[in-house]
Amino acid sequence: MLSADDPLPSRPSRVLIAGVTGSGKTTLARRLGAMWNLRHVEIDALFHGPDWTPRPTFLDDVRAFASEERWVTEWQYTSKGTDGILAPRAQLAIWLDYPYRVVRSRLVRRTISRQVLRTELWNGNRERGIQNMFRRDAEDNILLWQTRTLHKWTERMPEVQTRHPHLTIVRLTHPRKTERWLRAQA
Repeated sequence: MLSADDPLPSRPSRVLIAGVTGSGKTTLARRLGAMWNLRHVEIDALFHGPDWTPRPTFLDDVRAFASEERWVTEWQYTSKGTDGILAPRAQLAIWLDYPYRVVRSRLVRRTISRQVLRTELWNGNRERGIQNMFRRDAEDNILLWQTRTLHKWTERMPEVQTRHPHLTIVRLTHPRKTERWLRAQA
């Protein structure tokens, strides 16, 4: 596993960005896409249909873009079957393994901003009510989801390394290190 200071063995053409909700996966994917001329496919847009319903063509759409030669996307929906499609094709995985205080504050700011600005996300969907962020029984409580999945990638990465030895993994442990790594890639 590489760190922010280690050089990449080569310039990849297919990249996965892993991390907990609120870590900045989509933002980094957009930046890398622009920097390396990779098509960014936002995987949430493939998954969520109108009214937050899962799209029935989700896995077919993932297969279609994964078969392309140049892309970057967020490594999500692993329980929905994306692992067997994306990881074998990817060349680089970037793991945003940031401190809790960083990801929590980012998630709160993002959620409130989207709600206040009524930002359209995917297929006509908008952020669900801020009030759900503070209810323990809310199914769509994004803060609770983040807490429950906070250590998912820490637990998964040893298996990922074993199952996908072709995959170069870069672990970035703070936004400052990510910025330093991005400058080195430019």
